[in-house]
Amino acid sequence: MAREVTHEERGPAVLDDDDKGDDGLIYVCQCGLSDTKPLCDGSHNATTDEADGVVYKYPNDEAEAERREIDEIVYADE
Repeated sequence: MAREVTHEERGPAVLDDDDKGDDGLIYVCQCGLSDTKPLCDGSHNATTDEADGVVYKYPNDEAEAERREIDEIVYADE
């Protein structure tokens, strides 16, 4: 599975000890759906039934939104 995610930030996020969870670890979002990017908020749970080889788009990158399958991700330089 793959996901088209819109990124609007233009710089790095600085993480510190305040970002650590109760277990002392920092969890960084990799699915692109977290409302607390760059930190994980558990939104990846919406992706558990995505099929391999399919590209999905979640409207406004919201895990609660109804996802749709898209043919491909088109890059600006193509």
